[in-house]
Amino acid sequence: MATQHFSSALPVPAVSPAYPMAKPGYGKRTVPGQQPRTRDDFCLLPTRERYVAGFVDHLPDGAAMSVKQLAKQLPLYGQQAIGTALKALSVAGHLRRVRCSVGTGDETRWVFRTFWSRTAHDNEWWNTYLATETATQTAAPAQDTAPPPPWVPAEEPPPPAQPENPPTAEQDFAPTAVPQQRTPPQAPDSEAAPPTRAPTAEPAPPTQPIREATPSPAYLTLARLGRNDHRLALSADDCTTLEPLATQWLDRGVTTDYLTNALTAGLPTQVDSPIGLIRRRLIDKLPPQLPTTTPNTPTDTPTPTRRLLVECTDCGRPGPPEALPDGLCRPCHQTHTTGSNTTSPDPTQITAVKTHMANLRTLLKPV
Repeated sequence: MATQHFSSALPVPAVSPAYPMAKPGYGKRTVPGQQPRTRDDFCLLPTRERYVAGFVDHLPDGAAMSVKQLAKQLPLYGQQAIGTALKALSVAGHLRRVRCSVGTGDETRWVFRTFWSRTAHDNEWWNTYLATETATQTAAPAQDTAPPPPWVPAEEPPPPAQPENPPTAEQDFAPTAVPQQRTPPQAPDSEAAPPTRAPTAEPAPPTQPIREATPSPAYLTLARLGRNDHRLALSADDCTTLEPLATQWLDRGVTTDYLTNALTAGLPTQVDSPIGLIRRRLIDKLPPQLPTTTPNTPTDTPTPTRRLLVECTDCGRPGPPEALPDGLCRPCHQTHTTGSNTTSPDPTQITAVKTHMANLRTLLKPV
């Protein structure tokens, strides 16, 4: 069986069927717009980076991307070498480590993902991609097969075909059904005859306002007081008079049971004027106005935004995409950039250290 080689020196091992997959939401995520694989995908990288990049590129989405798991599958290099290779691939523009928060309220948790691209991209492309909301969702969204919404107009049917035989003169003058249309109001014309008005019926005599079929909760609570206790029997006019006062109680968040208990608690043995007693209690025992909490209003609790932080490929320090060029934090990026330009120590300092150590050894010798 032929195996695709990304390097003439180090063939890429086949992915084991038992390669561990990360938990849902974690692991590898391939960015969209990938080109087909070729033998020259990672030809500009060093040998070790080509070896690691070829293996990672063949991993399925959702595969574990920890250094420990990769080192178990790649026997040629250890964990430190794999970590260095991933750092180099991040600088080359092939991957970014990202952590984003999912969930709402107290159930918020961080999800760690590694976005992989077979084609190298610069920092501007990665920053634009990670700034979009699609970067926190699946890398390759499924095609939308749902029916169009009702407000989308359907395709217009083709115009009807013209008949081969033209209509005759009799058919031209045949009456056709015309849909009824509304005539817009026109300005009055002095020469036109005044329109004739249809006779209108005599207006009905005014009647007394009829109460709504469904009374309010406050009215029902007052009407039921006499059935619970005969000393508080109210008439229909009494309930109508006291209804605004009882409505104030319900508007302040109390229930009808609370209102009933407040009006019936501690009644005297004999009540001469039920309406006077209930009016006094509705006024004197009015509950305080509590501040209303509206957690759904956008001014109090704004809609939570999904946070996305890029993780440094070397040390794991999180930060916004703009603050981690090449997927590295500034200290690691500076070390990576100036690591090869470090100057050798001064020979005079080396001589001074050797002389000092020789003096310490002389002092430690037994006399």
